[in-house]
Amino acid sequence: MPDPHLQPVRVWDLPTRLFHWVLAITVGGSVLSAKIGGNAMVWHFRFGYVVFTLLAFRLLWGLVGGRWSRFASFLYAPGTVLRYLRNGSRPGEHLEVGHNPLGSLSVFVLLAVLSAQVGTGLVADDEIANLGPLNRFVSGGTALAATGWHKQWGQWLVMALTALHVAAIAFYLLRRKTNLVRPMVGGDKLLPAGTPASADGLPQRLLALALLVACAGLATWVVGLGG
Repeated sequence: MPDPHLQPVRVWDLPTRLFHWVLAITVGGSVLSAKIGGNAMVWHFRFGYVVFTLLAFRLLWGLVGGRWSRFASFLYAPGTVLRYLRNGSRPGEHLEVGHNPLGSLSVFVLLAVLSAQVGTGLVADDEIANLGPLNRFVSGGTALAATGWHKQWGQWLVMALTALHVAAIAFYLLRRKTNLVRPMVGGDKLLPAGTPASADGLPQRLLALALLVACAGLATWVVGLGG
């Protein structure tokens, strides 16, 4: 029976939700197309450019998006992380509304690793048939190092972090009876009255669309530099 003291609160705005699911699809497609190789590498590059666009968008949306999508809402001090691990929180901290301290670390690490994958992919050279669009701007040694990271450590880190993310979702569902997927689909969580909500109206969505178009233009321009 639902707790009468809880009410639906918009936590994840629509742009953040779409970012999350489209990123999951494109990262999965990128890994799969790389494993297939051959003609599928055309799609590997396409997926990579979409990931580039999404990461640029998330960087901006982390500054101007809905309350719980902003980096400021889940950039925790070390003391807060330690207190959370000890099951302690202070009034008004709202550590379980958006990304909790552990979840925030995984978000920042994943964004950093994906950014490194995009950056190394742009200059990589597999010495067979695939060349990153910005390869001509770096030395052979740099391209070789970037390729090594992109195909080995970077790829494995992406898959490991993805697996860890899925495992965390399963843990919260099975052990803590908390469904983390449902709010990322519908946007709302059942939370105590008075919990601040994320703005998610038409103005915010139009702003997100404008930022996404700008980021797509940036990605297209960067890729075009190698033409």
